[in-house]
Amino acid sequence: MSDLSRPVGPKIIAVANQKGGVGKTTTTINLAAALAEQDMRVLVVDLDPQGNASTGLGIDVDDREYTTYELLLEDIGLDKVILETETPGLHIVPATVDLSSADLELISNEKRSFLLHDALRQTQMDGYAFDYILIDCPPSLNLLTVNAMIAAHSVLVPLQSEFFALEGLSQLMLTIREVRQSGNKNLRIEGVVLTMYDQRNNLSQQVEQDARANLGELVYKTVIPRNVRVSEAPSFSMPVLSYDSGSKGAKAYRDLAREILENGVI
Repeated sequence: MSDLSRPVGPKIIAVANQKGGVGKTTTTINLAAALAEQDMRVLVVDLDPQGNASTGLGIDVDDREYTTYELLLEDIGLDKVILETETPGLHIVPATVDLSSADLELISNEKRSFLLHDALRQTQMDGYAFDYILIDCPPSLNLLTVNAMIAAHSVLVPLQSEFFALEGLSQLMLTIREVRQSGNKNLRIEGVVLTMYDQRNNLSQQVEQDARANLGELVYKTVIPRNVRVSEAPSFSMPVLSYDSGSKGAKAYRDLAREILENGVI
């Protein structure tokens, strides 16, 4: 049993950045595994049509009979879409490419922005007793991402340690502000995590300095290093914590999980 506080009911965190290739899915998978390692019950909701979080947690495409598409658009119960993973305490609602058409299909639905919010609050959810729900958002600010933000208590932003990294945040912050005004006034920023960090690289250090100067305590103390084990793990369909538990990448995600747990509960 973890000595860190559990949230009251599932704490829902959307992992979002409209820029692709920033380590969003990698962060979702490995943070979820690190929280599960702390004896938390965790659900990953794969909201990206690429389905990389599902693959990275070992869910074969043939086993994805019911997915986030059915959860959002066909009113399928949680008991049909929630699958166990190989990591104890970690479950997933998988995704397939079917989800890529969801944006168009959602437009005509009056409750289009609240479908995930309502789905994750079905009475069936109580029986799972999840402590955390992490939503892996698509790399765009579309209706799926808006659904995630309206469903979530907070947004975690992976920020790649590269040139112009901060400039891309302005549109994301604008979307968060709009969601606060239109459907989730309590949405907050959980934090910003620097990913693919190379301490030997002056640019990584400069991005970190700029991020901390501009965003202050929103930036986690933990940075996720550029680590070959982190890159290799998805091809073996497992989190880096399972693939190479002693790697620098695995340690970094454990540190990030501890920071999130220590930062307080809802």
